[in-house]
Amino acid sequence: MALELRRSAALFAAAAALRLLLFSAFPTLPSRLAGRVELSTPVSSFKRLQEGLYLYTHNVSPYDGGVYHQAPLLLPLFSFLPSIDQHPWATNLLFIAVDLLSAHALRQIADTGRASAGRRFTSSRHGLRWTSAAIAAGFLFSPFALASCMARSTSTLTNLCILTAIAKACHGASVTCVLALAAASYLSMHPILLFPPLLLLLYEARLDRSKKPPSPLVFTTLHTLGLLIACGALLGASALLLGSWNFLEATYGVRLLLPDLTPNVGLWWYFFTEMFDSFRDFFLGVFWLHVASYTPGLTLRLQKQPLFVAATLTGIFAIFTPYPSVADAALYISLVPLFRHLFPLMRYTFLASASILYASFLGPAFYHLWVYAGSGNANFFYAITLVWSLGLSIIVGDSLYAALRDELDVERPELRDKDVKRI
Repeated sequence: MALELRRSAALFAAAAALRLLLFSAFPTLPSRLAGRVELSTPVSSFKRLQEGLYLYTHNVSPYDGGVYHQAPLLLPLFSFLPSIDQHPWATNLLFIAVDLLSAHALRQIADTGRASAGRRFTSSRHGLRWTSAAIAAGFLFSPFALASCMARSTSTLTNLCILTAIAKACHGASVTCVLALAAASYLSMHPILLFPPLLLLLYEARLDRSKKPPSPLVFTTLHTLGLLIACGALLGASALLLGSWNFLEATYGVRLLLPDLTPNVGLWWYFFTEMFDSFRDFFLGVFWLHVASYTPGLTLRLQKQPLFVAATLTGIFAIFTPYPSVADAALYISLVPLFRHLFPLMRYTFLASASILYASFLGPAFYHLWVYAGSGNANFFYAITLVWSLGLSIIVGDSLYAALRDELDVERPELRDKDVKRI
């Protein structure tokens, strides 16, 4: 145990030292990365947060001007920190701490072993797993996580809340899980779709801990009310802070109605740039319905594996939400190694990896050709974002196949390692 603690301390110290080194050795790099559309979106940009903070500290509504679209309670949090221009170290340390806490939550998830062995389903390959330290290291030294931390994207705060909610759900800590999920939903709205699988995960953990199982109806009702109360409290505090409810339109309204079509790594911006206004409302509804439809389907079909459902939904968010960034992909990719037992069943690992690497290297180049060199157009960048989304989609689809095949191998052991053909 002592050796493991020392190794963990060394791992986290090395990750913190690397981030401090990058911040210190390249002082202009955070500002450059904060301007990259792959890392910063209208709803997660640190530069926009600075603009809102300036207005807030000068007693002007931060939402005047239509630049700031993030949660109101971020403003008092960052207003307590020293000026970013004079003392950037405080803000840098905050984002480093967020990454370290996210890795700690990821370790807690891995330590439970619920990725391969739950109350209602245990994989026949549950012995195949990586250590929690290795999974945390994969996140801490991921170039996507490093870039998001350096860009000081507020998506990292959402990722921390999501990972904390999942970790607490694995341990059956209802109050902390609900509060963390409410905070994530308050910051980014779409994490509320994680509630059904996390509720199943909480219920399983509670059954493991208590001799008398709680009533499913009462359990669901109490946790739903708790989530609504927590979200309502955060929204109420925001209204008290600003003196009005106008922030709802400037934050969640922007996500729902997509008025800001700044390019990003997602699929929405180009589609709605080309969209005729008469069809805009219809397709906004279709796109949001598409995102929301995955939650009930996956939760019902894979109800025995709620942790896998929650992880898969983060991948779907990284592809299909209106303003995704590299930070969203970093969250999903960090959760995939939890399911090491599914890797032997996955068929397109090379294709997915090649697509992600291809898009990672060519994305910035194509954006430069379009915006700065003037030798390309929007199709250049959108084409490479399609490749990026394709790579993530392959991972999501391939892992879903592997999870279903793993269930089949448990239910029908005689079919293990045999080809299954659809009739």
